[in-house]
Amino acid sequence: MKSENLKGYIFALIATIAYSNVYIFSKAALNEIPLAQFGSWWYTVVAVSCFLFALFNKKLRQFKNFGPKQVKVLLVLGLLEIFTTTLFFLSIHIIEDPSVTSFLGNLYPVMVMLGGIFILNERFGPVEIFGGFLALGGAFVISYTGGNTLSTFFIKGTGVVFLNAIFATTATLVVKVHVRKISPEILNLNRSIWLLLFSAIMFFILDEPYKFSGYALKNTMIGAVLEFLAILTVYYSFQFIEASRSSIIQTLKGIIVLIGSYIFFGIFPLAHQLIGGLITILGILIMTLAQAGILNIRKTRVNYNKRQ
Repeated sequence: MKSENLKGYIFALIATIAYSNVYIFSKAALNEIPLAQFGSWWYTVVAVSCFLFALFNKKLRQFKNFGPKQVKVLLVLGLLEIFTTTLFFLSIHIIEDPSVTSFLGNLYPVMVMLGGIFILNERFGPVEIFGGFLALGGAFVISYTGGNTLSTFFIKGTGVVFLNAIFATTATLVVKVHVRKISPEILNLNRSIWLLLFSAIMFFILDEPYKFSGYALKNTMIGAVLEFLAILTVYYSFQFIEASRSSIIQTLKGIIVLIGSYIFFGIFPLAHQLIGGLITILGILIMTLAQAGILNIRKTRVNYNKRQ
């Protein structure tokens, strides 16, 4: 493995560990305070962290060299992140067990894989594609409730997770294309500012009663710092490895969130949800091993953009 690729995988692993804990600390805080107030607290901490880090690394001077194209990219990413992050925390708020939310979140690397094939011209063989379909099957098992109607067929919040995966995939592909032109520090700062502004506006529009909780404040501050670290290292990983490979490493978060949910909340997923979660992880693991060349059944990879 090349040293550059190794750096990418290390950054992706750090992001995975940090973001796994975001599920736990955000759920703990959202159990105490409303979503808009939570967002205002959370992204104040994230924005300050991003600003100080960018200032320390002397990345703020990049703004002087930005043209209309870079400004447009930051604007588009800001809007995408508003949808992505709002849906993410909404799903955590709706679904009782954070580990179930995390397992369902494995839809994201499958969508990134598809986007990498058809948009970024990344290459995947038949084994990777099989792994992707296996992960999708696992997500179906997790969300199935046994109901006979569309409204009762999936657990509450499944649609929110699906929409989150779509917007997250779109944002990932945009970042991957532009991450070498706009530094990870600026991308992270841009994201946090947009989310802080949106959270503050929604807090006043919704006019929800303000609640102070020392427990929620503590969890918010810890989780926000972890999100700052997670998003930054994800962006760094995009500089060294393909977006699809980085997202595949991140699926390991399901196991970490599962353990954390049991320790902090005493919650354990239902048997079929656990099985479905393990199926999604197996599917992503197959994709990972095939990408590494271990499970490839043939040496020639399939480039779906160039097929006639």
